[in-house]
Amino acid sequence: MTHKAIYMKRIILGSSLLFCALFTAPAMHAQESVEVLIRENGTERQESIELPKSMTYPLDSLLNDWKAKNYIDLGKDCSTSTVNPMFSDSVYIDRLSRMPTVMEMPYNEIVRKFIDMYTGRLRNQVAFMLSACNFYMPIFEEALDAYGLPLELKYLPIIESALNPSAVSRAGACGLWQFMLATGKIYGLENNSLVDERRDPIKATWAAARYLKDMYDIYKDWNLVIAAYNCGPGTINKAIRRAGGKTDYWEIYNYLPKETRGYVPAFIAANYVMTYYCKHNICPMETNIPDATDTIQVNRNLHFEQIADVCGINMDEIKSLNPQYKRNIVPGDSKPRTLRLPINYISTFIDSQDTIYAHRSAELFKNRRTVSVANTRSTARSSKGKSSPQGEVTYHKIRSGETLSTIARKYGVTVNQIKNWNGMSSTRINAGKRLKIYK
Repeated sequence: MTHKAIYMKRIILGSSLLFCALFTAPAMHAQESVEVLIRENGTERQESIELPKSMTYPLDSLLNDWKAKNYIDLGKDCSTSTVNPMFSDSVYIDRLSRMPTVMEMPYNEIVRKFIDMYTGRLRNQVAFMLSACNFYMPIFEEALDAYGLPLELKYLPIIESALNPSAVSRAGACGLWQFMLATGKIYGLENNSLVDERRDPIKATWAAARYLKDMYDIYKDWNLVIAAYNCGPGTINKAIRRAGGKTDYWEIYNYLPKETRGYVPAFIAANYVMTYYCKHNICPMETNIPDATDTIQVNRNLHFEQIADVCGINMDEIKSLNPQYKRNIVPGDSKPRTLRLPINYISTFIDSQDTIYAHRSAELFKNRRTVSVANTRSTARSSKGKSSPQGEVTYHKIRSGETLSTIARKYGVTVNQIKNWNGMSSTRINAGKRLKIYK
């Protein structure tokens, strides 16, 4: 799924900047779809709807994240039952209507299909995501609340990345919110060889909040905002035109790409299952809340290995807490940077700063500030014929009719060597003059 940067007062409408939610999955989890029977106006039709990629992401991949491996216990899943009770449409309609949401949460056959998937074959993934919520929801809620946005948007990363902070799309989108590079830069997310703030859960969340707010200022409809988040405002605007100017998501539904047709229903289903998971015999996996963390400012280049060696912090933990640093280097020389560490190591770091920065610095940082150029030019030239004087010198008196070529053949040297030995700029010679020849 691709996003195009939205039109704002400061951005030209129709920008080709992409913001995408695809992320790499094994080949066996390639594009998937679901068949839905849609009933409308007394008729029935079968429709194939593409699934959000997050719904094809395997559980073992989600559990590869350091936080998940260390703080989520797959073996203690609150005895989630394999039995998924089935409910009537009226029950789902009633439950959705009672959810305390600002955003509209309507019900239909497509929404039900996604609810069945989340509560059925994806119930283990739901149990995982319920636990991962402990890590990320406070971050999401703070940013959304600050911008006055509906808090139910906190479940959007479930559709985007399945709460996998390492999610990377085939198109290059990454992080919990799946920002593309260009869109991330518009919203202040730095990206260079060493830093990618799209991977930073906090900074990316605040950028996503601003992005969503800007889109709502355009559409004034949250379902259209969610759809635009998936396929881009340009595609939404095109669907609105093809629908005769209608601005209701469900009225432009048939003019949308297949994946976007499933995106809003999947979002509604995600809100439902994260609210009513107990009704479907799903329990969160056992979660040990991570130790509290805090940030410190770094003003010099710093390698994660320096911190790990001196402070005794697990290297993978440092990486997990600072995912924005791509090569385990905090480039503090360019500008002050933020480093997040477990709170019980903050004082250790501050007390040992000089030792940490000096530790293995020559080994870990090989970026030389100045270099000298080796004087090899004359040697290189000599190999091409400009020899320096070597051996015994012989003086040759030039006779009438001789040329440098004939003289060179006589002594077994080259014309350029003779010119070099005698400081000559041309091949013109005069009889009676003497030439130095080195043999």
